[in-house]
Amino acid sequence: MCYETSQLAEKIYREALRVGAPAEEINRLKFKWEKLKAEHGNYYHASGFLHPKLALLTSKQEQIDIELCVWGLIPNWTKDQSFAHQIWNRTINARGETIFDKPSFKLASHKDRCILPLDGFFEHHHKNGKTYPYFIRSTNKKRMLLGAIKDSWIDKSTGEIIDSFSIVTTPGNELLSSIHNNPKLDGPRMPLILNESDTNKWLNGTVEDAKKLIKTNTNIELEAHTVQKLKGKNYMGNHPEVQRKHDYFELNEPPNLFDD
Repeated sequence: MCYETSQLAEKIYREALRVGAPAEEINRLKFKWEKLKAEHGNYYHASGFLHPKLALLTSKQEQIDIELCVWGLIPNWTKDQSFAHQIWNRTINARGETIFDKPSFKLASHKDRCILPLDGFFEHHHKNGKTYPYFIRSTNKKRMLLGAIKDSWIDKSTGEIIDSFSIVTTPGNELLSSIHNNPKLDGPRMPLILNESDTNKWLNGTVEDAKKLIKTNTNIELEAHTVQKLKGKNYMGNHPEVQRKHDYFELNEPPNLFDD
């Protein structure tokens, strides 16, 4: 699953061109992004369980826009704050195979699909009762365009409108199959990474169009390396070094003393 990500704040508005926004719209989106950027900041490592606000590309009447939304979807039918806090740790991700039918995601998947531009994401590998974090990104270093869904909830106790989202996931590709081996899950998973040619279908297509896109992406090449622990005394926090390669001896097979 995808519980931890990296999203840097520089020039996210440019990703609108990749999802089909006309060039004449970029100045408007740039102006809006410059206003939002101070609130967004850089996320070298963001945990979904802390529910940060990340930048999404949305489409209303086929006009691309940028919105900051809380990570962890709160369905619009949520009754109160107590239930909202219960549910949003369970809606950081949305399993693509069931989003069009599951009550928490049904309305969002039909009416409010969006795209999350990410520089990379983190996954954990399990071995001998321990976990080892990996940082994963595209080999060409371009931001990945992830399929996501969003919803808006009104907190009746305060009148506040909270826009929130989930990352849609698919079965893992070959790389993720070698990394994401959580024994509690039914097989490896990965985010829904969209090809640029498919982004308009995800944003503006029919439900049937969107369903066809929910599959393992084998077109975009990914690379991965282990990093320092993302919890505990050695955690570096939201800092560029958190993505730096860190080797773990115990992940490598020990040398055979009798080899030539």
